[in-house]
Amino acid sequence: MNFLVDAHLPRHLALLLKEHGYDAIHTLDLAEGNRTTDSRINELSVSEQRVVITKDADFVNSFLILKQPYKLLLVSTGNISNKELMGIFAKNLPQIISALTIYDYLELTRISLIEHG
Repeated sequence: MNFLVDAHLPRHLALLLKEHGYDAIHTLDLAEGNRTTDSRINELSVSEQRVVITKDADFVNSFLILKQPYKLLLVSTGNISNKELMGIFAKNLPQIISALTIYDYLELTRISLIEHG
């Protein structure tokens, strides 16, 4: 499974995913870095079949209207330390991977993983 971590999230998240054997990049790895536009992120997501991981609700609208990005994982934890965020991801990663084989849009909160049909 391939991932693209958006600018609002730490680069360490992409590294965590890589440590678990997944192909993951952060917007900082792209030519335009954190200035990469949402439309360019969507293009990359579709062309490389990457799940976009973001806190940016604009991607929800894009996904619902245009079916872009390829797949979406919205992080809805509110303000949270990077350490706590990484803990939530590490704890829920098996469930996230499993859900992404069925669903195209997921939402991760501090306490649950929500599968959107």
